[in-house]
Amino acid sequence: MAGKVFIETFDSSPRGWIGWEGKVGATRVEVRDGAAISRSPWWVDFNHCHPGEGYLHILFALHTSHGQNFPKQMLDVAGPNPYVEGGFPTNLTNAKVTVRIKGEVNLCGAQCLFHAQGNVPRPGRPKNWVNQVLIQQPIRITKDWSEQTLHLVPDQSQWLNLGSRHDRTDMYGKAPIADLLRDVNGDIIFVLFPLDVRPLKPIQGDPYKLRAGHEYEVDRSRLPEGYVMMDEFRIEFP
Repeated sequence: MAGKVFIETFDSSPRGWIGWEGKVGATRVEVRDGAAISRSPWWVDFNHCHPGEGYLHILFALHTSHGQNFPKQMLDVAGPNPYVEGGFPTNLTNAKVTVRIKGEVNLCGAQCLFHAQGNVPRPGRPKNWVNQVLIQQPIRITKDWSEQTLHLVPDQSQWLNLGSRHDRTDMYGKAPIADLLRDVNGDIIFVLFPLDVRPLKPIQGDPYKLRAGHEYEVDRSRLPEGYVMMDEFRIEFP
């Protein structure tokens, strides 16, 4: 597979790409005029809040594998996935990811980042979903189309391991980026991170132990607002 290239141009349908809404779950990405579109208001993903690294918005996500227990409802939402069906690698070590992207968004201090998720088992932990963002290579969101290339280097100083909130440590954990990149068997995701999540009104209890947006209303004036469009996504495998 060395030297192979995966290209998605969104010419006809989402082709496996999804977004996420908190109360709905996975949603099919909107595609219009050959571009995938993600619009606010975005769900506040609270799975990695303190003592993890923080909250995030999911813009676009693509599964890289369909295991034996992969949910049928996810397949129904995402539709055909040419990445999985084409047998493309889950080893993304030193791969180059290129996106053609534009948008108008008030980031409110967040950055648009590449996010890798994969199960990296550890002794005694068969489920250890590791989530890392390429914190040192943010993607610029401009009003005009731009093409930007990211290098998925196994250098931990380039990445941030998001960890887990207090009650999801059975699901989410940590592992070195080199181990994750060798088998990104979960998702390729584009996110907005970090978010300034605060309750809209005074609440009773610890906001990090409650689920933001579910058990209390968040102050959306502090969160990113706008839209992001992607009309080409490419991975070049070394």
